[in-house]
Amino acid sequence: MMSDDSKLIFSSSKQSGRTSITPPKLGSSRVKSPLPAPAAYRSSCMSAAAKRYKYLRRIFHFRQMDFEFAIWQMLYLFYKPQNVYRNFQYRKETKAQFARDDPAFLVLLAALLLVSTAGFSFVLGIHFWGFIKFLIYVIFVDLIGVGLVIATCLWYVSNNFLLKSSARDQDVEWGFCFDVHLNAFIPILVILHFVQLFVYHAIIEREIFLATLLGNSLWLLALSYYIYITFLGYSSLNMLTRTNYFLAPLTVLAVFYIFTLCLNWNLSNSLMYFYKFRVL
Repeated sequence: MMSDDSKLIFSSSKQSGRTSITPPKLGSSRVKSPLPAPAAYRSSCMSAAAKRYKYLRRIFHFRQMDFEFAIWQMLYLFYKPQNVYRNFQYRKETKAQFARDDPAFLVLLAALLLVSTAGFSFVLGIHFWGFIKFLIYVIFVDLIGVGLVIATCLWYVSNNFLLKSSARDQDVEWGFCFDVHLNAFIPILVILHFVQLFVYHAIIEREIFLATLLGNSLWLLALSYYIYITFLGYSSLNMLTRTNYFLAPLTVLAVFYIFTLCLNWNLSNSLMYFYKFRVL
């Protein structure tokens, strides 16, 4: 009598009278997926390149994107960001990777940047070519450029200093780190690029302390969201330890906030002047 494990490995050939070795079925619950798990097992350069190619190729196929689910994620990043990262766990179990394989979230984010940039251009009185320059700068510098730097730094820190001793054969995929940045960027975009525009001329641009308080509070809220959502992303990986360190910048942020209020330094006005200087 053969055991269940033996049946998965050995199969008897009645016609030839020999016993042949066959690989276990991929669907077996006893066998791990042959695909590299981005945040669980070290993947090869070939598999990483294949994933990037598949991801970028889908950007031009809008019918294959799940925009409804991407919108759900954006809404829950404000309401229950933990649920978004719980979905990352489900993707790991079903598709053997944490990082998104659907570019719908990135496409929607780019569309939001287009709308917010148009709003900024209207509020600041920027001409059409200035709007184009502003849009290019926001997408390729503020979103992608800064995201590349932050994702790479946190990827390096996570894999070299935060891995548990029992998980040295595992690693955090860079794509997951970049996804965490995109998630955390949503509150910044909505608070500083949408909400702020509706109160800028009415209150924030005035030379009074209330304007500084409101403008700097919006910055505090947006950056606090970014830090907290980043913390949730890395703390969702069981292979990491001491993820509470990702909350440390909150203390620095609070001190800086008080410092700006004492100086009556309106950060929102400084942001507007900086944006206008970049395109004019």
